[in-house]
Amino acid sequence: MAYLSTRAIVDKAWRMGIVVPAYNVPHLPMMEPIVRALRDTGSFGLIQVARLETVKFKAESFARIAGEYEKFKDVGFTRLHLDHVPVIDEDGLRIDYVEEITEAMKLGYESVMVDGSRLPFEENVEATRRVVEAAKSFDVPVEGELGAVIGHEAGPMPPYEELFASGKGFTDPREAADFVKKSNVDWLSVAIGNFHGAVAPGRRDDKKIAARLNIEHLKKINEVAGAPLVLHGGSGIQKEYLREAFKNGIAKLNVGTNIRQPYEKGLEESVEKGRELVYAAMIDVIKNELGVEGTAEKLLG
Repeated sequence: MAYLSTRAIVDKAWRMGIVVPAYNVPHLPMMEPIVRALRDTGSFGLIQVARLETVKFKAESFARIAGEYEKFKDVGFTRLHLDHVPVIDEDGLRIDYVEEITEAMKLGYESVMVDGSRLPFEENVEATRRVVEAAKSFDVPVEGELGAVIGHEAGPMPPYEELFASGKGFTDPREAADFVKKSNVDWLSVAIGNFHGAVAPGRRDDKKIAARLNIEHLKKINEVAGAPLVLHGGSGIQKEYLREAFKNGIAKLNVGTNIRQPYEKGLEESVEKGRELVYAAMIDVIKNELGVEGTAEKLLG
C-alpha cells in the first residue's frame, strides 16, 4: 500500500465527513498505549505534542517525542503532528516560532501548527504565511488558528454559558475565507464554543465543562473557508455536537484532557498503572465518544 501523506489523509477525511482525532502526548510514557489502542481498534489518529507540553508538562522536547514515536509508530494507523507553537505564548512571551517549527519538520513531524490567534488579523495572516513558506521545502501541511479558543490562560475563566451566548472569540466566517486565501494555510482551527483544557498548576485536574458547539456558525465557516477545519479542546464536548461537526467541515479534532488526566491519576500508583488507564481512556474515546473505530481502512485504503 502506498504511503499516504498527512495532507492527503486529512483532505480525504474532510471530503468523506470523517474526523481524524489528534492525541496529545504531554508525558512520554503515554505514547505506547495511545498507539496500541489505535491499532487494536483499527482507528487512524495523529500523535501530537504542543510546545507548552514540553514546557509545562513532561513531554521534554520535540526531539524526545519524535524519538518515542519512532519506537512505537504504526504507519497503518498513525502520523506525527506538531500541535500549538504560538507566536505569543500563554504567558504573553514572543516565541521564535518559525525556528521551532522548522526544527520539528527536520525531526520528521509530518504536519505542523502555528498559532497566531493572539495577534491582530493581518499579523496572524503574515505569521501563518511565513510558516507555510518554510514548510514548502518539507512538503508539510500547516494548520493555523483564527478566533479565540480559550482555556490555556492562567486565572479564572468567564462563565461558559456567558461566553457561548455572546459568541465572544468565535471565528468570523468572512475573516476565515480571507485568512485561508491570504495565508495559503492547509487547515484552519476554529472557535465555535470549544475551549482548551486548563494547563495552569492547580487547575489541571479540573473536570471540563460539557461544551456545546454552534453548528450553524460552523456551517457558515465551512461554506466559505475552502479548507479542512480543526476543532481544538475536543475532550468534554457533547457527542451530538461532535457528530454534527464532523459532517460540517471538522476533519481534525484534538483530544488531550480525556487521556492526560487518567494517566496523571494512575501515575500516583505507577507508570504502568498510568499507561493502563490511558489505554482504557483511548478505547472509550474511540468507541464511545467519537465513534471512529475502523477509520484507518477507510482513510488509508
